[in-house]
Amino acid sequence: MSASADRQELLAVPASLLRRLGSMLYDLLLVFALLCVGTVPFVIAFQGEFVPANFLPHQLTMLAIAYLFFVGFWSYRGRTLGMQSWGLKLERLTGGEPSWSQASMRFFGAILSLLPLGLGFWWQLWDAEKLAWHDRLSGTRLMYYPKSGS
Repeated sequence: MSASADRQELLAVPASLLRRLGSMLYDLLLVFALLCVGTVPFVIAFQGEFVPANFLPHQLTMLAIAYLFFVGFWSYRGRTLGMQSWGLKLERLTGGEPSWSQASMRFFGAILSLLPLGLGFWWQLWDAEKLAWHDRLSGTRLMYYPKSGS
C-alpha cells in the first residue's frame, strides 16, 4: 500500500448523520429510477390497470430491485454510487468489505431502522462509536474518507 493510501486510511472517521442522509438521497434517486424501469413490465402486462392480485408480485419485485442494488454494491465494492459521491465506504468492524450475508443483514436492518421514524439512524448521534442500529446488527460501519489535498 502506498504512503498516500496509508495517510488517507488514517484520516477516515465514522460517517456523520448528514453525510449518511446525503448519500441516501442520492441513492434513493438512483433506486427510484430502477424501480420505474422495473414497473414497466407490469404496466405493459396489465395495460396500466391496477389488478389487486398482482400487487404482491409487484411489491416483491420492487424489494428485489432495491435489495440487489444495495447488497450488490455493498458486498462488491463496499459503496454505492451515492456513498462514493459523499466519500463514504462500508466496512466490516474488523476491516475489509462486508460479505453478502453482512450486506443482506444491513439491508433488512436498515428497513427496521427506518420504521420507528428513523430512530435506528438517529441512534448514531448517541452511540459512542457512531454506529446506527443496522451497523451493529450487521457488524459493519460506515466510514468517511476525506479526499487528500495531495
